[in-house]
Amino acid sequence: MNQSRPKVKKSRALGIALTPKAVKYFEARPYPPGEHGRGRKQNSDYKTRLLEKQRLRAQYDISERQMQRAYDRAKKVDGKTGEALIVELERRLDALVLRSGLARTIYQSRQMVVHGHIEVNGRKVDKPSFRVRPEDVVQVRERSRDKTPFVVAREGGWAGEGEGPRYLQVNLQALAFRLDRDPNRSEIPVICDEQLVVEYYAR
Repeated sequence: MNQSRPKVKKSRALGIALTPKAVKYFEARPYPPGEHGRGRKQNSDYKTRLLEKQRLRAQYDISERQMQRAYDRAKKVDGKTGEALIVELERRLDALVLRSGLARTIYQSRQMVVHGHIEVNGRKVDKPSFRVRPEDVVQVRERSRDKTPFVVAREGGWAGEGEGPRYLQVNLQALAFRLDRDPNRSEIPVICDEQLVVEYYAR
């Protein structure tokens, strides 16, 4: 899903840094873009819920239709719908490629998948929305491993500081990872009050 709006402006509008590059800009100007960005704004309950939904969508770079489908699946899960929604989105192939340290941003991760560089259990998968299941093994295809982004990934260039997600077993040298189990909401590094998102769709 290509969006023409610059990522930095979008980050400031949503109140979250969507890329590493946006972090420093966001720290310098932590208010929405535009001449009225610093002004005080009245937020209705609807607008607050809408913004939270847009923030979640942006962090996974998905369309409204994909978000609605994920919500519909989450509603059928026992337990809290909001937490189930985040777990549902986190099991997307492009999200896990990002979490594993094979990509720098969700946008790069999506591109890697779409361009056919990723395989799951030995089979090429080019759909970013592919839902990874526990015990699935994801790796970079043999013919793609010498490409610059993957050379950088192998050296840990995209991996974040500190420990990676506990639900993934990652081997960057092999450019591969396995989903050991479904993630818990508390382990997923997404900034969101998911209850507001549930309230938005349940209205």
